[in-house]
Amino acid sequence: MTEGSAEAPGTGFIEANLPYSVDTGEKPVTETLAPGNIVRTRVGKYEDRRVIIRDGRAMSDEFTLDEYGFEFVRHETAVEDFFDADEIASVYYPEIDRLVKERTGATRVVIFDHTLRTGDEATRKEKLIREPVKSVHNDYTEWSAPQRVRDLLPAKEAEALLKGRFAVIQVWRAIRQPIESEPLAICDARSLVPEDMLAAERRYPDRVGETYRITYNPDHRWYYFPNMRRDEALVFKVYDSAKDGRARFTAHTSFDDPATPPDAAPRESIEVRALAFFDTE
Repeated sequence: MTEGSAEAPGTGFIEANLPYSVDTGEKPVTETLAPGNIVRTRVGKYEDRRVIIRDGRAMSDEFTLDEYGFEFVRHETAVEDFFDADEIASVYYPEIDRLVKERTGATRVVIFDHTLRTGDEATRKEKLIREPVKSVHNDYTEWSAPQRVRDLLPAKEAEALLKGRFAVIQVWRAIRQPIESEPLAICDARSLVPEDMLAAERRYPDRVGETYRITYNPDHRWYYFPNMRRDEALVFKVYDSAKDGRARFTAHTSFDDPATPPDAAPRESIEVRALAFFDTE
C-alpha cells in the first residue's frame, strides 16, 4: 500500500512523490545569491515519499481557511499581463486585498510581496522569475511571521498590531494557460503537527528570515486542484497568531504529476503574500 494511504479514497486521487525534508540535526539553510531571487542554494537533506493526493475539486465547497488552512475559489482578474509589474501593483494587488478581506474577515490587509514562477527555463532567464518549488514547506514560522510585520511597518505601529490577531495569507493562481504540469499540492492543516515542522534559515542579501521545512508523516492528507485556470485561486494560510484550535500553518509543494501529458505547457503561476489584521474579538 502507498505510504500515507490509510484513508485512501476509491476514486478521485493520484499517487505521486513529494519531496520531504529529513531532520539531520543541522538547521537547513536556503540562500538567495542574485537579484530577483532567481539563483539560490539550499542546504539540507530531502527524501521522496509516495503519497496519495486527492482531487479537491469535488469537495471544494467544504474547504475553509480556519479548518483546512485553505480555500479554492472562483476569482476573476482584470490583469492583462502578469509580467507587467506596474499592472500587478495597480490592478492585481487591490483585487487580492478585497479577496483576502472577503475570505478572512480581516479589517486591514497589507500586501507585501509576490512571486512569479515558471517551469520553462528560457522564460525564467528572460523574465528573471523563479522555478516551481519542489520541497514540502510552510513559508513562515512562529518567529518569522511577527518579524515580517516588524520588517514592513513602522516600529510603534507594528508592536501595536502584534498585540492583536494577525495572519499571513497567500493567494496562488495560473497566469496564462491552465496548470498542466508541476501543480501545487496542499496539506490539510489538521493533519500537520508541530513535530513535522523543521525551522530553516532563509538568507536574503538584506535580511534573514525563517521557514518551516516539513518532515514526512503518514497522517498527512494532501489535495490538489487539476488544471487550475486563470479565473480560479487557491487561498491559503501560512501563519495565524491565534492559538484557539483554528488552522495556523499549511504545508504545500509543487510536484511532478504522473498524469501530466507529454505535450503539457510549462507551469506559469503567481503567488501573492499578504498580512491580514483583525479587530480584537
